[in-house]
Amino acid sequence: MSTSTPSTTSTTSTTSTTSTKRITSTTSDIVDDIGYGRQFDGWYHRLFPDDASVVAEVELLASLHPDPASGTVEFGVGNGRIALPLSRRVGRITGVDSSPEMLALLRRDLTEDTPVEPVHADIRTYTADGTVGLVYAICATLSMLLTPDEQRQAVERAADLLAPGGRLVVETHNKPAVIALHEGSARATYFSPYPEPGTGLQSHSVLLPEGSLWHLSHVWYESDGTTRVGTELSRLTAPEEFDAYARAAGLEPERRLGDWSDAAPYGPDSPLAICTYVKP
Repeated sequence: MSTSTPSTTSTTSTTSTTSTKRITSTTSDIVDDIGYGRQFDGWYHRLFPDDASVVAEVELLASLHPDPASGTVEFGVGNGRIALPLSRRVGRITGVDSSPEMLALLRRDLTEDTPVEPVHADIRTYTADGTVGLVYAICATLSMLLTPDEQRQAVERAADLLAPGGRLVVETHNKPAVIALHEGSARATYFSPYPEPGTGLQSHSVLLPEGSLWHLSHVWYESDGTTRVGTELSRLTAPEEFDAYARAAGLEPERRLGDWSDAAPYGPDSPLAICTYVKP
């Protein structure tokens, strides 16, 4: 999950967790982890607080679920920021992540009546005995895969997990908006103040020519003057690329949105690119 700044279909439905189907993981024991959790686990909650953006994402994802009783899978579940509240709306969620540190944060917040199952696995190779109605990969999870082949593999995994009529939701950085932020330069620095007085995030952004790679170095400022530093590398991916991956995996592109909060249509200046796909 990436430190990016953070409707559409039928009415949101609710489902009892007792009627939700459990899927059984059949993943390999070998998990390739990029180390995101080792950098951000201690302050991820500061970058992504439980605010109105969580409510907006949960509401939209719940409304996009075609059949909550069939189950849900999140690729890149992280600390469960979205999966935990969403599970209270749609029932059981299998949360897949390659980071042991982030999964530890998720397990810390699990309760007996929270239907989220953490799974340590690689989203490029994850499989399960059973299918679900919704797979989602948000917060630029698929952009953490740095080649088209790796991204394609993850979309294929998601497609295989979907039942007929199921939906895949992908959210990532909006590539044109990131490029425009640089105003023709390879480097840019910007500061994002947070609501809590004296806190904010300073980001040093570098566009690398190799394969649309985007390197970010972050400095988090606490109100007491302390700082935390983390870096991440992602691949800026246009919605058209995800459309191509989805079609190759047997999914049909459905629609694009530019933000969670108001389900605004996607445009070049949108802060995000949210794409949905349906399995025939």
